[in-house]
Amino acid sequence: MREMELLIRGIIAGLMIAMPVGPVNVLCIRRTIGAGWRSGVTSGLGAAAADMLYGGIAGFSITLIIQFLVQEQFWIRFFGGILLVGIGIWYYFKQPTPLNARIQDRASAYSDIRSTFLLTLTNPTTVLSFLALLAALGMGAQRLWWLTVFLVGGIFCGSMAWWIVLSIIVNHFRDRFNDRLLLLMNRLAGVAIGAFGVAAFVFRRS
Repeated sequence: MREMELLIRGIIAGLMIAMPVGPVNVLCIRRTIGAGWRSGVTSGLGAAAADMLYGGIAGFSITLIIQFLVQEQFWIRFFGGILLVGIGIWYYFKQPTPLNARIQDRASAYSDIRSTFLLTLTNPTTVLSFLALLAALGMGAQRLWWLTVFLVGGIFCGSMAWWIVLSIIVNHFRDRFNDRLLLLMNRLAGVAIGAFGVAAFVFRRS
């Protein structure tokens, strides 16, 4: 069936976009260690939603939005870089809550989703990556809108599958961390996230 083929190819595209190491992967790992797999999954939910949005733009070939993202990518990446550097500094100096006292509440879950959603949106080249990937998967042709819905839904499922698997794997090793290692993880995460922010400045396109 055409619908199932689009769904499967969308899942593959979602996985391939989500898997490369980036700031969201670092945040997901850090939050899973600090608050458990639920925090990692909710963080991934924000990224998957943003991937679905960009995948939808690419899948439906919304030319006006794509052109805007390409034309304004300098400023989007500029402010995204500032955001990443700020998050990196905050994590570096943040004193972690003891592992045995950490409780995931609804407010922090919303915060996890919101932050990763915004971080993913600050990389407008994601939509270009989806365009190239969908073309490579033979999905570049025009199709009925309701068929594209299966493709976009697959992108969300593929991206979300990666965040679930990553959170489960990291959570499996969570018991090996103590409060001292958690502090070290905060600092390593801060440096890594800040480095991604600096890279956004250095390698941005004018």
